[in-house]
Amino acid sequence: MKKNRQPALKYYSAVTRALSEEMRRDENVILIGEDVGPSGGIFAQTKGLHAEFGPSRVRDTPIAEAGFTSLAVGAAMTGLRPIVEVGFEDFLTACMDPIVNQGAKLRYMLGGQVRVPVTLYTFGSGGLSAGPQHSQSLAAWFAHVPGVKVIQPSSARDALGLLKSSVRDDNFVICLLCKSLIGSKELAPSATEDFLIPIGQAEVKKSGSDVTIIALGAMVKRALAAADILKTDGIDAEVIDPRTISPLDMTTILKSVSKTNTLIVVHEAMSPCGIGAEIVARVCETSPSVLRSAPVRITPPFAPSPFAPNLEADYLPSVEKIVMKAKLMLEDRR
Repeated sequence: MKKNRQPALKYYSAVTRALSEEMRRDENVILIGEDVGPSGGIFAQTKGLHAEFGPSRVRDTPIAEAGFTSLAVGAAMTGLRPIVEVGFEDFLTACMDPIVNQGAKLRYMLGGQVRVPVTLYTFGSGGLSAGPQHSQSLAAWFAHVPGVKVIQPSSARDALGLLKSSVRDDNFVICLLCKSLIGSKELAPSATEDFLIPIGQAEVKKSGSDVTIIALGAMVKRALAAADILKTDGIDAEVIDPRTISPLDMTTILKSVSKTNTLIVVHEAMSPCGIGAEIVARVCETSPSVLRSAPVRITPPFAPSPFAPNLEADYLPSVEKIVMKAKLMLEDRR
C-alpha cells in the first residue's frame, strides 16, 4: 500500500514543519534567535510559529550570538529543549565558547547529571554569491569537538527528518543548512506521519558498482547529476550522502568502497583538514588494501570564496569536475 504523500515540500518549509511539529509535541521546546518572531525569518523558515506558540516560546533576540547561545545552554540544563537559529554559518564564529567549551562538555564534566539538548541550525555554504564572510563551510571545525553532533541535510526530506531527530536528542546538535538549497523541493512524507531520520545514518542516494562518490550538502545533487552523465559513458557510480557529519556512518561508506575499490569525496569546504580528509583517512586505516587507485577530494581551492558569480561558479565543485575526476580515476586504474 502506498503511503499518503503531500505536495512537494520546499527546503525552508521543511524547517518550519520540523520546528512546529516538535513544538506541538513537547511544550519544553522553545525557539530563540534573531528575527525568528513576527517577521518569520530571513528565508520565511519560522513563518507562523510566533503566532501559534506566542512570545514566551518564540523569542526574538538582540544581535548577540554568544549571549543567546549561552542562554540556550543554561535553559537546556534546567529542562527545556531550546532550538537556536544563527542566521549564517559564518556567525558561528561569534559563539564558539558556549558551543565548544560549554554545551559540548557540560554533560561530560558533570558526570551525566545534566543533559544539554540544544539544536542550533544555521544557513551556510556557497552558491548565492554572498562573498567570503557569508559562504563558508565550517563543518570540520565542529566535527572535531566531542559532545557536538553535526548534521547537514541535502534535501527537504532530510531537513525534516534530521531536524526532528535533533530536537529529541539529548546532546548539542548543529544543523548546517545549505543556502543554495533554500528554494529546492521534493516529495516528503505526509504531515500526519511523525517522520524521523536517525542521526548517524548515511543514505545511498544511488547504487552503483564502479566508483563511490561521497557528497555532502548541496554537492549531493551535483554528484547525482554527474552520476547520470557517467552512466551514458558506461560508468556506474554509487552516490552516498553521509547526512550526519559527526558521527560519520563509516559502515555504509566502507561497504561501498569495498565494492567499487574507489573513493571520491565532494564538499564545499577546502581540502586541508576537511571532512573529506577524515573519510579518506578512515578508509585507509580500516581497509588499507581496498582502494585500487588513489582517493580523490573535489573541493574549492584553499582561498576565501569569491563574491562575483562567475568566479564563485568556478571556485565551487561542479558536475563537470566530478565527471572528469571520475573518468580519470577509472582510466588510471585500468
